[in-house]
Amino acid sequence: MTSLAVSVEGLKKAYKDHTVLNGVNFQVQRGSVFALLGSNGAGKTTAIKILTTLIQADEGKAEVCGIDVAKSPEQVREKISLTGQNIAVDEILTGRENLELVAKLRHLPDRKAITETSLKQFDLEEAGGKPLSTYSGGMKRRLDLAMTMLGSPELVFLDEPSVGLDPEARLALWDTIRKMAASGITIFLTTQYLEEAEALADQIAILHEGKIIVQGTLDELKNILPAKKNRIRRKTTVT
Repeated sequence: MTSLAVSVEGLKKAYKDHTVLNGVNFQVQRGSVFALLGSNGAGKTTAIKILTTLIQADEGKAEVCGIDVAKSPEQVREKISLTGQNIAVDEILTGRENLELVAKLRHLPDRKAITETSLKQFDLEEAGGKPLSTYSGGMKRRLDLAMTMLGSPELVFLDEPSVGLDPEARLALWDTIRKMAASGITIFLTTQYLEEAEALADQIAILHEGKIIVQGTLDELKNILPAKKNRIRRKTTVT
């Protein structure tokens, strides 16, 4: 088994005349938290869509859990799970019913037991029987993550999961992600926020204008990037 959860070489993607990814290279170690940091439009979501087999790259090679995403997309999908920017929950159902539905769709055994364990793990036991209309944004995001974790994926992709959350809900989400990482699952996180990458990630790669301009630990990035000219702004962008 390879030690890499993700390996990307020379990845390119364009939409008509607009180049989104222009020769992207990076690697993600198994069992780590990896943050892809960049401003809006940098290409983060496009990279995730390629790695999760939703779209195909124009050029380059990408492997997830040692599997070529272009040649064996179904095998890749068996290994991963994805939480997108939009919270994917059914507002009509209760939290418990949402989890039971996903467990059923994934053909998991002992669905009721798995559901109750998941509600407890994500601090949703008291809210489990309530409709989603009574949930806060942070609670809905935690439920979304709980649904993502069903079936014990090897690799979880989180595409800007804290967008739209208030500061308190964001901190609670970070704590949830830390617990997910502590279970040994590899987490691939995209974010606009340096403080989010700093709080969660073992490795950070900065995506700017379709290219990875630097990758390393936070301390390595601080040593590599000049303090004045290329400082990462705390909230959004690379300048």
